[in-house]
Amino acid sequence: MIDFKLMNDHDVEADNGPIFGEFSDPRLVEIYDTVNPIDEYETFYLDLAAKLSAATIVDIGCGTGLLTCELAKRGHRLIGVEPSNAMLEVARRRACGDDVEWIEGDALGLREVGADLAIMTGHVAQIIRDDEVWSATLAAIREVLGPGGRVAFESRNPLARPWTAWTPQASHRTVEDEVVGPVEVWIQDLEVDGDLARYEIHYLFARSDEELVSHAELKFRTRAELSRSLSDAGFWVECVFEDWDGGPADAASRELIFVAAT
Repeated sequence: MIDFKLMNDHDVEADNGPIFGEFSDPRLVEIYDTVNPIDEYETFYLDLAAKLSAATIVDIGCGTGLLTCELAKRGHRLIGVEPSNAMLEVARRRACGDDVEWIEGDALGLREVGADLAIMTGHVAQIIRDDEVWSATLAAIREVLGPGGRVAFESRNPLARPWTAWTPQASHRTVEDEVVGPVEVWIQDLEVDGDLARYEIHYLFARSDEELVSHAELKFRTRAELSRSLSDAGFWVECVFEDWDGGPADAASRELIFVAAT
């Protein structure tokens, strides 16, 4: 079993290279925001923070800090937690860098701050593959939150089998980065083993013709499993949405977007 420390999996070697190389390889870190924009879910989390009048927010697995900073700009106190030093370096360089408390580490090392909201975006919940560590992470978040605090995160629904679209042809896209220019991105060599999906993410830099490969492994938990783990950690599930517009989730939903309260 791989020992998990949030997104610090770049220390673990797969058969042909590091797992989640985009969190550690400087070339992939620099294009991370281009390849993984937050447009799809940004409004959901900004609106949730505003609706809750959340004074203090903990962004667990904050990555390069894009959403963290957008929340900070709106007057919330932000604590960004990220084990990858390379990702945090990008976050600290942002215009809001001095307005956020950045912590290099994982959720298990968080202290009690009486936060109003904790978020895990970018499918961080699926990167936590070990069930015991997932339970410990939720318990740690419960301790970070004050009375009436919420945790919000998203996880892909295994009943919808989203990995069936993770073929080289269906996943292929080209993004335009301001610095390095066009980058082709696609998924290949998918293997599904029970509730684990393993695959490669390929990045082809058009200008240099250099191809980098990141190895990924995600855990797919059912709605029932996620709900039970939240309950065991002392939360009650307020809502489960199927999309960022707030539609209720059902068995066919591709996403399971949880909001749970203490």
